[in-house]
Amino acid sequence: MKQVVQNYKSGELAVLDVPVPGCKPGGVLVRTAYSLISTGTELMKVSEAGMSMLGKARSRPDQVAKVMQSVATNGVPATYRKVMGKLDSYTPLGYSLCGVVEQVGTGIDDVKVGDLVACAGNEHALHAELNWVPKNLYAPVPDGLAPRHAAFGTVGSIAMQGVRQGEPQLGEVALVIGLGLIGQLVVQLLAASGVRVVGVDPDPVRCELAERLGAAACGDPESAAVEAAVAELTGGHGVDQVYLAAGGGSNQPVELAARLCRDRGRVIDIGKCRLDLPWNAYYEKELDVRFSRSYGPGRYDPSYELEGRDYPIGYVRWTERRNLACFLDLLARGSVDVEPLVSHVADFDDAVETYQSLKDGDLKAVAVLFRYPEQAEEKGEAATPAVSVPAVRRSGKASTPARAAKAPVRLAFVGAGNYATSMLLPHLAQRDGVELSTVVTTTALSAANAQRKFGFAEATTDLDAVLGDKSIDAVFVVTRHSSHAELTRRALLAGKTVFVEKPLALTEDELAGVLAAVEESGNDRLQVGFNRRFAPLLTEAKQRFGARTGPANLRYLVNAGRLQHGSWYLQQGTEGSRFEGEGGHFIDTASWLLDADPVSVYAVAPSGNDDLQVVLRYPDGSTATISYVTTGAPGFPKETLDLVADGKVLKLDDFVRASVYGRKRWVSSRLPKARDKGQSAELAAFIKAVRTGGPMPVSLESLVATTAATLAVQAGLAGGAPVTLANAR
Repeated sequence: MKQVVQNYKSGELAVLDVPVPGCKPGGVLVRTAYSLISTGTELMKVSEAGMSMLGKARSRPDQVAKVMQSVATNGVPATYRKVMGKLDSYTPLGYSLCGVVEQVGTGIDDVKVGDLVACAGNEHALHAELNWVPKNLYAPVPDGLAPRHAAFGTVGSIAMQGVRQGEPQLGEVALVIGLGLIGQLVVQLLAASGVRVVGVDPDPVRCELAERLGAAACGDPESAAVEAAVAELTGGHGVDQVYLAAGGGSNQPVELAARLCRDRGRVIDIGKCRLDLPWNAYYEKELDVRFSRSYGPGRYDPSYELEGRDYPIGYVRWTERRNLACFLDLLARGSVDVEPLVSHVADFDDAVETYQSLKDGDLKAVAVLFRYPEQAEEKGEAATPAVSVPAVRRSGKASTPARAAKAPVRLAFVGAGNYATSMLLPHLAQRDGVELSTVVTTTALSAANAQRKFGFAEATTDLDAVLGDKSIDAVFVVTRHSSHAELTRRALLAGKTVFVEKPLALTEDELAGVLAAVEESGNDRLQVGFNRRFAPLLTEAKQRFGARTGPANLRYLVNAGRLQHGSWYLQQGTEGSRFEGEGGHFIDTASWLLDADPVSVYAVAPSGNDDLQVVLRYPDGSTATISYVTTGAPGFPKETLDLVADGKVLKLDDFVRASVYGRKRWVSSRLPKARDKGQSAELAAFIKAVRTGGPMPVSLESLVATTAATLAVQAGLAGGAPVTLANAR
């Protein structure tokens, strides 16, 4: 296996091939999916290794004292050989990761092979493909939490232990000095605890980030704005706690802490900074100085860390492992968000170059992750590297059902809910050449209501009778999402032309089942209700935009809004997520505008709600970014879109107005009536295909590609990495 190592004497960094560690009793062997670089602790170690021997001695006076003691005890020659031998050896890097359990040692019964775990320890959670981790230094990852986020578990525990030492109370005000990785997490943990936070850092980018993540105000330590913010928030009394999360040789943090802390306040040291306490300042306020020891109780205790002896919860509420599990829970519930902290994700094979870029300052980062894609693929764990786009195979049978040329198109509806009765049936009820034959629902009354309102010839709850009726030309599937794939499969096998509302399927297996029905029956007459590509305003805008020669950038903001309590869309366990339900609309629209199907999908959920950022990549280098948000203002338009390429811009404003900017500018007139999102034109194209036996409005291959891309969003969220859309052969 491969592991990142450093020679402390020469400063050399390398990725070495080393033996796989054995799986000892009392622990598990973990195959790493992501490991986190501590841009504070690890970079300090890397920088020290590049110093001269004198520089190393100055940076570690504690080690110099040990050397002098050894000289007194063992003499100079023996001490020299011992020190040089230790310095001229490879040492590991890393202490925070997430991975998949590869093997379980005896005595372990809380996890099994294949489980996802977060791991801690500078001897056990290393930047390596495989690590043996003792029981008290790992914790299971909650369902739904991305591995790249769970890799923050150890540094999150460090920040959490610091906050626990501060004993924050609701309504207090805290000062966080140093807004690096640990400081940013401390800010979020304090904000989640009901504490107002002022941050201090000389880097304005980090200050802005901390404010986005919950700080009330942030600023440079030399700025009067920090003191003004503290005075305003505390009524001039000073902050209740100060968290020292800074590093370096300056004594400024402890002096600033004394100046801005209230009488008998608390100062907690988390980072490694200079601590020359100004005696008068600390004495006069009787400040309580506390140290936070790494991940929590159990740290540096071999009986706890190596032998797995836990402390009774009645005596030690928060241990290393309990802190780790607690932080993972906060991440899973959206109380803490680490995604904005991720500045860079590097392939594990590029570890040396990544460290060098960080050391040289070429890469400025709060948090950097190493990604182990091959290992994730081997385990099939949540960071799915590829989702299959099933190949469409057709048998030699005729795929167009026979029908009389001049007979009306006879339709059956399976389902008659709000969407069917408001957006589809009104366009069909009065259309010439269309006969609404039968409506099928699970309850007799809803079928009777649809029959009365839209003039269906029959109303029934018997689906089999409808599928067996040879006079019916096409079946509309407009039921709840979980039934779409199965009903579509049955209708195709019955030889019907099918219109199914989105989504076509909620899982890869469901999609494969639909395509198996196509192959078995030879019936590929299928349309999914992706109506936006038929919207008159958007089709005209695309025509005026014209052909393009270079790659395009597309931005699509969907201001979806919140669902009402009790909506069946919230039943994610059975009906899929909101995006699985309607995200195909927006992916299909992007693919239609870009005239291609996506080749990869990257999805990020920035918070604990249904908000998503989805980035689609296309074969020619074009990209489409879909921002699907539920937390926006209700009065803002629901859908806005911009397409940029070849010096031209296409803009769509919620299907009310469209414009194209190029050599000439075109702006549509504002629609006088309700927004036309294309349902009428879509149904007209579908009915024409049924009547004439001509091609379906959208190819089956395109429908499958859009469905696979929609499913890949969920896989990407689980894995925290881009998902390749691989064509099955």
